[in-house]
Amino acid sequence: MLKLTNRQEQILNLIKDAIHHTGFPPTRAEIASELGFRSTNAAEEHLQALARKGVIEIAAGTSRGIRLLESELSSHITGMLKSKQNQESSNHISLPLVGRVAAGSPILASEHIESNYTVDPGIFSAKPDFLLKVRGMSMRDAGILDGDLLAVRRSDSARNGQIVVARIGDDVTVKRYKKTGNLIELLPENPDYPVIRIERDEQLFSLEGLAVGLMRSWA
Repeated sequence: MLKLTNRQEQILNLIKDAIHHTGFPPTRAEIASELGFRSTNAAEEHLQALARKGVIEIAAGTSRGIRLLESELSSHITGMLKSKQNQESSNHISLPLVGRVAAGSPILASEHIESNYTVDPGIFSAKPDFLLKVRGMSMRDAGILDGDLLAVRRSDSARNGQIVVARIGDDVTVKRYKKTGNLIELLPENPDYPVIRIERDEQLFSLEGLAVGLMRSWA
C-alpha cells in the first residue's frame, strides 16, 4: 500500500469511525460536510485516490458503496469479529449467522444457521439477535451489498424509514419500511428493483426484525 497523505488518513479514519459506530460507510455528502469541503467532488477525488492506493474499493453508482479492503479491514475489525471458539470477553455476545431461509420455518431454525460469530454489541446501534447474510443488490444505495452480514434485532413492528427484514410468503427480504394506512410498502434502495406493496392484513407477510448495523464479509 502506498503512503497516504494527511487528508487521506483523515478520510480513511472517518470511514472507519462511521462503520464502527453505525455499521455503514459514509456518503460523499457526509464526508464533505464533516471535513468542510465545498462540494462532494472533493470527497470523491480523495476516495478515488484511496482506491488507487489499495485502501478501499468503490462500488460504482452507490452513495455508500465504500468497502475497506482486506489490509485495512484486518486492522479495523480484529477483535470485533471472532470465531465462537475464541470468545475472550464477557462483554461480547455470540450471534448466529442465518443463511438461506426455508419456506414456512422460523428464521432462527437450526437448519438455517451457517455459523456463529462473537462480536462486541457496542459496534451496533442496538443489540442484535442474529446476523443475516444479504442476498442480492436491492439495497445497494444504502450501502448494503450482496454477501454482507446484516445485524438484525428481532421485532414485529417498525417505523417508517427503518430498514427491516421481512418475510413475504416463501421469501425473506431486506427493504426500507413505509406504512400508509393499511398499505405497507417495502422500498428498495436500487432503482432496478420494484417496490413491494402489501395490504396489512395479508397473512403471508410478517416482520422478522430491524437492521441495527452491518458487517462486511471477506470470506
